[in-house]
Amino acid sequence: MWLRNQTSLADLILEGLFDDSQTHLFLFCLTIVVYLVALSSNTLTILLICVDHGLHTPMYFLLLQLSLVDLMHVCTTFPKMATNYLSGSKFISFLSCATQHFLYLSLGGAECLLLALMSYDRYVAICHPLHYKVLMSRKVALMMALTSWFGASLNSLIHTVILMHFPFCGTWKIHHFYCEYPAVVKLVCVDITVYESTVYISTIVLLLLSIILVSTSYGFILHSVIEMRSAGSKRNAFAPCSSHLIVVSLWFGACIFSYMRPSSQHTPLQDKTGSVFYSIITPTLNPLIYTLRNKNVAKALRRVLGIQITQ
Repeated sequence: MWLRNQTSLADLILEGLFDDSQTHLFLFCLTIVVYLVALSSNTLTILLICVDHGLHTPMYFLLLQLSLVDLMHVCTTFPKMATNYLSGSKFISFLSCATQHFLYLSLGGAECLLLALMSYDRYVAICHPLHYKVLMSRKVALMMALTSWFGASLNSLIHTVILMHFPFCGTWKIHHFYCEYPAVVKLVCVDITVYESTVYISTIVLLLLSIILVSTSYGFILHSVIEMRSAGSKRNAFAPCSSHLIVVSLWFGACIFSYMRPSSQHTPLQDKTGSVFYSIITPTLNPLIYTLRNKNVAKALRRVLGIQITQ
C-alpha cells in the first residue's frame, strides 16, 4: 500500500490497447483512421450548425451539443493511448489519470442525458407541432444543454474525488488503455463494497431514467405516426427519429454492456472492447448517421459548400 503524499507523485501504468505485433500495428493504424474520421466529422457538424442559419433550431442545437460531446470523448481517450504506443511508454501521472476519469465520466453522462432530451424534442415536434416553439424554445434548449453538462459533471466529480481518495496498491497497473472506472477500481486495496454498490446503483438509475424517457417519447411518437393518414407524412415524421434511434441503440447498448454488469463479471478484454466501441466507434458513427440520413443537414452542407465555391 502506498500513502497519500506518495500517490500524488506516482505514475500509474496503462497496459494499452495494442502490442508490438504486425497485426496490432495494422489495428493501430486503422484506429488512427477512425479517430481522424471522428475528429473531422464532428468538427464539420459543429461548424455547419453554427454557420448555417437554417439549422439554428433547438433540435440542431442539441445535435451540436452531442457532436461536441463526441469530439471531446475521442480527444479524452485516444491521444494518450496513441502517444504511449508510439513512444513505448506506458505511464500516466496520477493527476492525468484523475482528470481523464473525470472527463470521460462527465462526457458519458452528458451523452446519456442529451440523447434522452433529444427524444423529448422529437416527441414535441411530432405530437405537439403547433406548440413546438413554446415547449422547445431556444431558452428551453439552452437549459436542457446546461442541465446535461452540469449534472453529468457534478456526478463525475463526486465519483472521481471519492475513487481517487482511496489508497492503491500492487503494481499500480491499469489493465486498460485509459483510466476507466472498472479498471481503476481494481487497484484499490481496501474494502469498497459500499462504494461499488453505490456507483452500480447510480449508473443503473442514470441509464434507466434515460432509457425510460426515450422509450416513453417514442411510444407517443409511434402512436402519432400510426394515426397519420398520409404515407408521406409518416416518412417525413419518422425520418429524423430513425437516425436518433440508431444512435441511441448503439450508445445505450455499449453502456449497458460495460456498466450494468457486476464488477466481478468484468474482464480486461471485455472492458477494452466495450470502451473502444463507445469511446471511438460511436463518436465516429453518430455524425455520419445524422449527416447521411438527415436531408436538412445535407442541404445545409451543399449550401455552405456552394457559397464557398462561388466566393
